[in-house]
Amino acid sequence: MPTIWLYTISSVIAVSLISLVGVFTLSIKADNLKKILIYMISLSAGTLIGDAFIHLLPEAVEKEGFTKAVSLYIISGIVIFFIIEKIVCWRHCHLPITKEHKHPFAWMNLFGDSVHNFIDGLVIGASYFVSIPVGIATTIAVIFHEIPQEIGDFGVLLHGGFSIKKAILLNFITALTAILGAIIVLVIGQHAENATLFLVPFATGGFIYIASADLIPELHKETTIKKSILQLLFFVIGILIMLALLYLG
Repeated sequence: MPTIWLYTISSVIAVSLISLVGVFTLSIKADNLKKILIYMISLSAGTLIGDAFIHLLPEAVEKEGFTKAVSLYIISGIVIFFIIEKIVCWRHCHLPITKEHKHPFAWMNLFGDSVHNFIDGLVIGASYFVSIPVGIATTIAVIFHEIPQEIGDFGVLLHGGFSIKKAILLNFITALTAILGAIIVLVIGQHAENATLFLVPFATGGFIYIASADLIPELHKETTIKKSILQLLFFVIGILIMLALLYLG
């Protein structure tokens, strides 16, 4: 149990620190940043899909089989993430802010991001209860997803009128809710590890939703052959990273 606590808390701290990545983009021109981020999105989509189908789903069905309950838990993950986007206006803003891409609700973005990070903490904590390799794979998938998202969130806060210092601080505070989510799972898990029977397939559904509803549509905005091939390459690399972790674990 102490090992699970160590790995989980270390992982969510690492994920929380990703919130500071936005400050490093201030010196990069918007056009250059957009070119880089589109391939980060491809990599992120690949890692999320890979983690969902290579790590989380097999673990979810290992004990009980592919039951109706597992299917419903996966669907619940998809539905909950859909509701979060609709109700709290949470959008994964992966590209830099432009005149055509404005986000006036900076405070609402912070609230939505807090909910999202809290769920990330739940997912990471539940993954480590399954096994250390699955927890590491899930953490890596979340980190790859967090990088483009946090850059976008940082831009939203600046556009919403926050100073650079305040945007950094608020973005980091919302990221810390991942630690709260992880601690809740760890505490519950000590008394009822069966919670993972729900959380793992729930995370599977959430990852599938993020990749298919948020990330992949973003990729389809680039239609040139060269960029499409590179996007596919990074997408496959993301999946291969998850596959490699399976064998390394």
